[in-house]
Amino acid sequence: MKLIRKTQSKLDDESDLVNQCKAGNNSARKDLYLRYSKRLLVVCYRYCGDVDLAHDLLHDGFIKIYLMINSFEWRGDGSLELWMRRVVANVCLDYLSAQKKRYEIELTDDDGAIVSEEDPEMIDNDSANQLSEDQLLGFIADLPEGYRMVFNLYVFEKKSHKEIGTLLGINEHSSTSQLHRAKCMLAKRINDFIKNETKE
Repeated sequence: MKLIRKTQSKLDDESDLVNQCKAGNNSARKDLYLRYSKRLLVVCYRYCGDVDLAHDLLHDGFIKIYLMINSFEWRGDGSLELWMRRVVANVCLDYLSAQKKRYEIELTDDDGAIVSEEDPEMIDNDSANQLSEDQLLGFIADLPEGYRMVFNLYVFEKKSHKEIGTLLGINEHSSTSQLHRAKCMLAKRINDFIKNETKE
């Protein structure tokens, strides 16, 4: 019974926080920022791969969240954070698009056919689980721009390759290829890191 009360209290508290933000309460806006800024900063960093830029994008993301909060509809536990993550991810995509980043970075034949590559090496799950979150984020951030964008959209935002193609202005096959190559790079980086750690 106590657990049920605690869960319900949390939901009521977050729902009330949203309502206060919709009413323009600055204290509620500050509370919203304090609760979610660290997690949303991780989202920004995954997209841009630069700490300073991630903070700038987080700032822009919260401005957009405050402006769009009236459009948010409560759908239960987790819906607020999911909505905020989507807003921030879109801010990152808009910024990178405005900077004219080059997403189409795969190698192709003259006729546009995708160049095939070998499958990534297998990663020892037990060893990989020993990596810290910061280390994994660092590996993702080090991916080339196009690979990182596709990887984030597919793995974290659950977008299909068709949706990714539309968002980034590339064809569906390009998205598939860039995801594959991103996984290859990550697998190599993680395996190399684990081997070096084991030697030490």
